[in-house]
Amino acid sequence: MGKRRQERMAVEIKRILSAIFLQDIKDPRIDFSTVSVTRVDIPADISHARINISVLGDETHQNETMQALQKARGYIRTELARQLQIRHAPELEFRLDKSIEHGIHISSLLDELSKEAEAKKENTHE
Repeated sequence: MGKRRQERMAVEIKRILSAIFLQDIKDPRIDFSTVSVTRVDIPADISHARINISVLGDETHQNETMQALQKARGYIRTELARQLQIRHAPELEFRLDKSIEHGIHISSLLDELSKEAEAKKENTHE
């Protein structure tokens, strides 16, 4: 498979997975307002897909969400094959992606530094 087709397939899988998460999975352990598919990596033969999932929340919430997704993996794979209209769906591998959480943490640290700098500036002008 060409690189371009591989990229299009990854984007399509990401779109379909997001829709499946929002509409089809009814697991109470998963709060889909805090879950997002950040990236999908597939090899040229589409034999498996590495799906990076970002879960906002504490460690316990993240672990529960990932366990629930692992349990639903068979259903998700079947649904993915049906919507992609392919005979052999890729094996799904969910990975926790902490990049969004890390970005939020960095942003809050930068906000704190800027507030401290403003406070120091005000104190020196008085």
